[in-house]
Amino acid sequence: MNAKCKNSAPIGVFDSGVGGLTVVREIVRQLPDENIVYFGDTARVPYGSKSKNTIIRFSEQIIRFLKTKDVKAIVIACNTASALALDAVRHEFDVPIIGVVIPGARAAVEATQDNKVGVIGTDATVQSGMYTKIIQGMNPDIQVIEKACPLFVPLVEEGFKEHVVTEEIIEYYLQSMKESDIDAMILGCTHYPLLRSKIRSYMGERIQIVNPAYETAMDLKQLLKEGNMANDRSKMHSHYEFYVSDTAEKFRQFANTVMPFDVPETNVVNIEEY
Repeated sequence: MNAKCKNSAPIGVFDSGVGGLTVVREIVRQLPDENIVYFGDTARVPYGSKSKNTIIRFSEQIIRFLKTKDVKAIVIACNTASALALDAVRHEFDVPIIGVVIPGARAAVEATQDNKVGVIGTDATVQSGMYTKIIQGMNPDIQVIEKACPLFVPLVEEGFKEHVVTEEIIEYYLQSMKESDIDAMILGCTHYPLLRSKIRSYMGERIQIVNPAYETAMDLKQLLKEGNMANDRSKMHSHYEFYVSDTAEKFRQFANTVMPFDVPETNVVNIEEY
């Protein structure tokens, strides 16, 4: 790939379902000239209850698919896959790959005044202890409280964001965290920013809420700059492609509620072939 082609080559982004669109939204905001290919593994969502080996296998299949689109870099938008598969796939593929855990952890370390950070995520992300490990690697004095909130994903996916049941489940999961004295909290799953205002009103203004999607977009910007890979053809219209492993129309309808533009046709891929 010559340098010019490489600069206009797309960024690959993948997630277990629709949640990764919150990361795409931030990339579109921060890097408006970049082309993007998104894959949502809607047939196999959620990842949060799967084993590490399964998550690695799924991630490898998706990266092989994204490489057929000649992507110049890959963002693992899924916290679970970032926590469990990033190291494995980084060594396996010859394309720069970043996840959402390290940027989110770093932002929380910078945000906390009292050295007490909360993390909410899927079962797999919390059981991996990855956020605690990375945060304490940056600052061993920080106490981390992690809490799995597995029902948040289906609530978002089924369109219950504004429903009273969502407020009840937020209270059910986060009451103990609200009673602790954390002053920063990481939304450790890409779906959770879609519940941000509800979480914020329950937790109160005192707590800094960290959205790893924004931090990841900024890390990607830096990666592209350092590798001379940024797309400088700003006169051309950016191109976005969306692929899923199932339920394309349901995905597209949901995506239209998240993205700042009308999502084009979404194509189904048989990901097991990769």
